[in-house]
Amino acid sequence: MKATEVFIPGGYPNHTLVEDHLVSKQQQLIDTLEMGTMLISISGPSKSGKTVFVKKVLGTQRLIEVTGAGVQSANDLWKRVFDILGVPVTQVQSKTGTSSFSSTGELSAQAGVILAKGSLKGSASAGYSTADQTSESFAIDLFQLMKREIANTDYVIFIDDFHYIAKEAQAELSRQIKDAIANGCKFICASVPYHSDDVLRGNSDLRGRIFNIDFDYWDESTLKIIAQKGFKLLNIDASDEVISELVKESAGSPQLMQYLCLNSCFEMNVRETSDTSIKYQKDIATLQRVCKRTLQSADYSTIVDKMREGPKVRGSDRKSYISKDGWQGDVYVFLLKAIASNPPTLTFRYSDLVSRVTSLCHGDSPSGSSITSACQHSTAIANDAANSSIIEWDQESDVLDIRDPYLLFYLRWI
Repeated sequence: MKATEVFIPGGYPNHTLVEDHLVSKQQQLIDTLEMGTMLISISGPSKSGKTVFVKKVLGTQRLIEVTGAGVQSANDLWKRVFDILGVPVTQVQSKTGTSSFSSTGELSAQAGVILAKGSLKGSASAGYSTADQTSESFAIDLFQLMKREIANTDYVIFIDDFHYIAKEAQAELSRQIKDAIANGCKFICASVPYHSDDVLRGNSDLRGRIFNIDFDYWDESTLKIIAQKGFKLLNIDASDEVISELVKESAGSPQLMQYLCLNSCFEMNVRETSDTSIKYQKDIATLQRVCKRTLQSADYSTIVDKMREGPKVRGSDRKSYISKDGWQGDVYVFLLKAIASNPPTLTFRYSDLVSRVTSLCHGDSPSGSSITSACQHSTAIANDAANSSIIEWDQESDVLDIRDPYLLFYLRWI
């Protein structure tokens, strides 16, 4: 068996899937789908296993998986659904405002709407055009076609990363999803926690019609099982110390844990199951090579550079401090170093941040107020550069939360 078949970061890990801790969530998902009247909202941090969970419970045959990334209108999303179904649907907008529709396949027409079913035998071509019809009215036609295809079937439309959909489109989609569910369609939306209610904000009428399933980062004992299962299949004898080190660096992310385990195999030159047992013992040099290799899949250089620079300074430069190791930097540099220091964690309270920053300094250290100000500005800079909320600063509680474990990993190993 190949190592790439055992450890599958970003994919479906058949051999290293860990699901015992998700049994209750699986049953909740199945029960709610059978009700047929609720939108299922799955909320959890980035890379916490939401997509793998849905695929495991429902399988790939009945799942129509589309991503919210790049969706600027409701029309965009329904086109993606038809692409998955194998139904070719195209729209052409002319300069004169004439809108045309074309489709190839076996056709059925009702109320002036033409539907192509790509799975049927034979083919035909047809189309229509109207001089005054707008793209918005055509989007409604696509929605009606989608309902006709999906309603009262086993298909489930899974919208991953719903929060990436343009805000204007979210409102329209929320209204359409409510209508579609009422007509027998099944939907699951996945998003990160701080955007878990985006679909509800788009249509308050969905209140009471949404069932929430919440995910969190995985605990150490669960993450260890990924390594234990996979290394055993490849005949790698990994010490508990080694596995604990990999778990620590994974920051609660099963996807990152898969990467670290796979790159461990590569660094030991184990690319398939070994005929003899291979010892994987704790070795700092090996761990560093594994993490540096994994770092190549987590490039945050541009974002981190902007965070390190901080906001533009008016007047005199920011005060510089000296570290115990001899390097110098302002509060923004020390903040990043503090986040990257041991032990790795995704959540930093005020007292912890101040303690970490102070422990790095030789002599004077940044004040508490300058550290909190740096947290606020760094968060804004990072989220603006990433066009996503990868960091959250809770000003009321003075808590800094790293939302993407890959960002923490990058800071620790760059």
